[in-house]
Amino acid sequence: MTTQENNLTSHEVTICLAGGAVLGPFNATWTRDSGGDVRELVRQYDAFLQGEKQSRFKFHLHDTYTNTVQTLILNFEQVTGICDHVRLRSRNNDT
Repeated sequence: MTTQENNLTSHEVTICLAGGAVLGPFNATWTRDSGGDVRELVRQYDAFLQGEKQSRFKFHLHDTYTNTVQTLILNFEQVTGICDHVRLRSRNNDT
């Protein structure tokens, strides 16, 4: 699994809200060395859906390609879904 996690670098996150509104898509990058909260957002939302109380509301999505950070403050009770589209690096391009 470690090899696969090293490949999870480029995310496109879209958040669907109650009532039909959509936030995003947001580009976010995650690496072992730096990454922001893109993976934590999905983990926290999944735990919420399984009955855990929401303990975190602010998430930072780092986009290293544009050198920007998106800050999302979310109440999971108003979120109906999160799509985390992940682009894996091609084996031919690995160094």
